[in-house]
Amino acid sequence: MPKMKTNRTAKKKYRVNGAGRPKAARAGTSHNTGKKSSKRIRHLRHSQMVDESFVRMVSHQMPYMKKAN
Repeated sequence: MPKMKTNRTAKKKYRVNGAGRPKAARAGTSHNTGKKSSKRIRHLRHSQMVDESFVRMVSHQMPYMKKAN
């Protein structure tokens, strides 16, 4: 059986932590940052865990991602 392909966009967008859960950068930092407060931009720097409802979608896009136990 041939290898499954990883979605290249998903590979660039998501990272996997040690427990196997995907994490992603927060939205809202690419433009219009002049009207956002410094506190808001500072808090958007840190990545966050992908919501539980999207974990299955990410695992389908990245079939060789380490699975959460």
